[in-house]
Amino acid sequence: MQEAFYRHAGLDLLPTEGNVQALAQAAQCTVRTGETWEDLFFRLLLERIEPAIGRTRPTFLTHWPASQAALAKQDPQDPRVALRFELYANGMELANAFEELTDPTEQRARFEADRTSRQTQYPTRPTWPIDEKLLEALPHMPPCSGIALGFDRLVMLACGTPRINDVLWIGV
Repeated sequence: MQEAFYRHAGLDLLPTEGNVQALAQAAQCTVRTGETWEDLFFRLLLERIEPAIGRTRPTFLTHWPASQAALAKQDPQDPRVALRFELYANGMELANAFEELTDPTEQRARFEADRTSRQTQYPTRPTWPIDEKLLEALPHMPPCSGIALGFDRLVMLACGTPRINDVLWIGV
């Protein structure tokens, strides 16, 4: 991830994490009204990184910023990043994967931080309860990982079409 941001956006990503102004300055762009660091991170990913990667061969974006860990473990070698990757081909995300976080204390803290953030951003929306059953199950899980492959995107790639509507089994 850091190499992709350096090559295609001309910036060192990790030192800016959490500071939207620092990221905007490094990216030489402006912060839109209400835009958070995460919003700008994804805007840069969509506008500058994704279109440039996986063009000549499949490309993996690994070691996502820790703030983007969700259910993934942080890298014990570098806690600034998560053990998460996405696979890209022809500028399109095909798969998303990560090593599962099995620490219920850490996962609870992430759930609570996410809930607080969502309440701040969307004060009129209902608050979802924390999944206590998941937290109870985590200590019993063996070390594991998972990957979600977008079959529709794989079919798009095989058919050479840029529009997902061209390959959907059921029209939208």
